[in-house]
Amino acid sequence: MSNTFVRLVLNIPVVIAFFLLFFSCQSEQKNTAPVSHRVFEGYHVLLDDIIRTRHGVFRGLDLNTSMDSVKKAEPSEPKEAGPNQLYYEYRADSLTDYSIEYTFSGDSLQEINVQISSNDEELISYLFCDLKDYYSNKLPNPIEDQGYVVYNCYEGQRKPFVVTLSDNSSPAKGIINMLIYKDQ
Repeated sequence: MSNTFVRLVLNIPVVIAFFLLFFSCQSEQKNTAPVSHRVFEGYHVLLDDIIRTRHGVFRGLDLNTSMDSVKKAEPSEPKEAGPNQLYYEYRADSLTDYSIEYTFSGDSLQEINVQISSNDEELISYLFCDLKDYYSNKLPNPIEDQGYVVYNCYEGQRKPFVVTLSDNSSPAKGIINMLIYKDQ
């Protein structure tokens, strides 16, 4: 055997190791995906889509907000619009959708009506519990009565408002209703 052949045979493991290292580094770089940050860690992921932010009472909005501010806060055009009402519909996933109706007096938001419906009754039950927990942490002293959970807000200088949650599911479909309105 010649010296050149022996050197070549001895260098094959080094060349193979180099290629394996090169390709393993390449595949690690491809698998690195940006990490998305959850808004409501510890709650169902759909709360990130439905409530969207911890600011305000719902979707970054408070009552007394103008119609233009509501339109800016929503990611799409309203399905229906009138002088005192905006109505939006969204599809959260293949089994779940929700609608939001904003009612105004003049140019002041008076009421937010949200309906979440799904063919997955277990999901609705889970979402209902998460909504109750979220608003219990945000607004003190909820009252539960005949399937309704009522949160009253009388904090500071803000005008009082009420958040009500109810699970109106049937055996065929899961439905959650949430109503946020000014307390008179």
